Amino acid sequence: MKKRNKVIYWIATAWLALGMLSTGIVQLLRVEEEAAAIAELGYPAYILTMLGIWKILGVIVLFIPKFALLKEWTYAGFFFAMSGAIFSHIASGNPMGEIAPPLLLLVLTMISWYFRPASKKVVPFTDK
Repeated sequence: MKKRNKVIYWIATAWLALGMLSTGIVQLLRVEEEAAAIAELGYPAYILTMLGIWKILGVIVLFIPKFALLKEWTYAGFFFAMSGAIFSHIASGNPMGEIAPPLLLLVLTMISWYFRPASKKVVPFTDK
């Protein structure tokens, strides 16, 4: 892996982890502003607990060695959660300021996934 790619991977992954961890904690604590925002989008309050747990566990998975398949599931989960958040904000008519944070996390997810080292990639099955 080229040094440039490694630097890009670690910067994107660190920012992604920070974003997911901080929002996961806010969701688990059911901070008043977060609870109001999720209600405005039309979701029940219990989804905060589910999202918070998944985000925190996902961050842990990104940093533990090996478990490439689990990391793929983590990236997929982050992708679906953030793309769902973006579409929820758009459907609710929220301004760009509300769409930008999940959009940033979505971009960081894709960058981190794309530049991940070979040791974190799933080796496809071959039929021989």
